[in-house]
Amino acid sequence: MSIAIVGAGAIGGFLGARLADAGEAVTLIARGPHLAAIRRDGLRLVEEDGRRRHAKDVRATQSMAEAGPHEVVLLTLKAHQVGPMAADLAHLIGPDTVVVTMQNGIPWWYFHRHGGPLAGTRLETADPGGLIAAAIDPERVIGSVVYPAAMLTEPGLVTVVEGNRFGLGEPSGAVTPRVQALARRLVAAGFRAPVTSDIRAEIWLKLWGNLSFNPISALTHATLVDICRFPETRALAAAMMREAEAIANHLGVTFKLGIERRIAGAEKVGAHKTSMLQDVEAGRPVELEALVGSVVELGRLTGIPTPSIDAIYACTRLLARTLEEARGRLEVRGA
Repeated sequence: MSIAIVGAGAIGGFLGARLADAGEAVTLIARGPHLAAIRRDGLRLVEEDGRRRHAKDVRATQSMAEAGPHEVVLLTLKAHQVGPMAADLAHLIGPDTVVVTMQNGIPWWYFHRHGGPLAGTRLETADPGGLIAAAIDPERVIGSVVYPAAMLTEPGLVTVVEGNRFGLGEPSGAVTPRVQALARRLVAAGFRAPVTSDIRAEIWLKLWGNLSFNPISALTHATLVDICRFPETRALAAAMMREAEAIANHLGVTFKLGIERRIAGAEKVGAHKTSMLQDVEAGRPVELEALVGSVVELGRLTGIPTPSIDAIYACTRLLARTLEEARGRLEVRGA
């Protein structure tokens, strides 16, 4: 199977190294020093247990036009990075190409084949200006929820922190031959790849924690365990999750666990910095719209109040703009 991975950083590199090692024809779309290192030395991977893989002959390029059409395109970019390069994705797409979306948050295709009064609605926060929808036919899409954590330790080297599960599902809910074929390839490469008939419920379950813990951590510079054990922020996270649950329920999604259990699960992760806090400390753009702004927009569309989410969204959005304008970063350091 020919597989193009767009955004071959930490998660993309994890997927690429294992899939190439399993014999798939992988093309990595990368740039800068990372691309140069892969071209020079191949892609190296350190697994969670310390084992090493070395995809020596993997193909890598910055140009999607040079890469050409593939059977599968794995989009492993962050949500806000997809729109600006959506038009170039046409070079990777042939008549039967499948596009697998692996972004956090509410995806741009959420209301495709959704049914109900909001069917076909485009979320501006998920797809500003409709650039993604204009470039990718939603009929090509397979949704995915990414659970592993990995780091781009240095150019050409990816280190797995934990996990190997990628949930898969068709927007229609059908269990199609194409999603089953993709799952088999991922399993053969050593991943867990369960196929669900309700990918939106799985998206919401992950988003439930991300929409609360990520912005709270970005504002407070606290880890997950600190947020969960500080009474005021624990209560704030719970309030945000209740508002989000009301929206999800209105859209036909039911959570399989309660809020306290979800918070307890985050607490068990320990002194972990969320991805949004890491972005703030590194001076990178944050995934605010996909994780929080999209839920605010859904609240407006469904008529469900989201006062706690709105307040945190406003503060985090100002923080993100301030850092962007100053080209700065924020970090709390001990004396």
